[in-house]
Amino acid sequence: MYGLVEICLMHPLDVVKTRFQIQRGKGDPNSYKGLGDCFRTIFRNEGLYGFYKGILPPILAETPKRAVKFFTFEQYKKLLSFTPLSPAVALSVAGLGSGLTEALVVNPFEVVKVSLQANRDSFKVQPSTFAQARTIINADGLGLRGLNKGLTSTLGRHGVFNMIYFGFYFNVKDAIPASQDPTLEFMRKFAIGLVSGTVSSCVNIPFDVAKSRIQGPQPVPGQIKYRSCFQTIGLVYREEGILHYLCIVCYGNCLLGLIAKILLTGFLCLHSDAGGAIMLLVYEYVSAWLQKNW
Repeated sequence: MYGLVEICLMHPLDVVKTRFQIQRGKGDPNSYKGLGDCFRTIFRNEGLYGFYKGILPPILAETPKRAVKFFTFEQYKKLLSFTPLSPAVALSVAGLGSGLTEALVVNPFEVVKVSLQANRDSFKVQPSTFAQARTIINADGLGLRGLNKGLTSTLGRHGVFNMIYFGFYFNVKDAIPASQDPTLEFMRKFAIGLVSGTVSSCVNIPFDVAKSRIQGPQPVPGQIKYRSCFQTIGLVYREEGILHYLCIVCYGNCLLGLIAKILLTGFLCLHSDAGGAIMLLVYEYVSAWLQKNW
């Protein structure tokens, strides 16, 4: 239920983030001038439902994604406990492993989602999620050019995110003394989780941009410009500069997250940063309860 609420509240921001990721700088005739212009243009041309394009794939992927993330993290953590790695490194490696496994599950959903989000037609004339999936499969199949294109970028995005997400959270949490006051202890964990989610989101931006470019429409129909993860990252850097990635950080994470936090009263915000903090807390408290009672 938590994941469903998070997706419904934050999907408009994800649509805007994807639009900024796939636009190609000032030379792009469809380039948005800024955050406000993007919101206004989508609302004017595509209507309110335009902000919810591609929402079904993440809803369908939500339960298996979260299950895979935390289940595999625990399994990798147990396996790595038998290696000479230090606990700090083992937690980060376990997070990396869980992210790579999670990416294998969610990538087909991401391909369909991005293709729907990139479509600037009216919501009413846009194909349904299943029709879009069938179109992708019929045209390019299930492989790395079809329903699983951009897999390497998705592996990088989720692998880097989870490596920092889990590694930072658990290592910093252990380094900062716990409080005997339950409220202060909750706030301590929430603050660490918030920083963990924010740092993770900012660091994995190049992989996220590459994923959107590969999975989204190519600049010239019929010609594949964005072919692979690192080729796309390098190409975007050479053609549009490091500022493109910095702008995506601002539009896709920091600024949008700040607006979301203001609109949703901050503490209860379910954007990726705060949502990540809440998700870690839910995981930790539920895990502790299960270990105690089972």
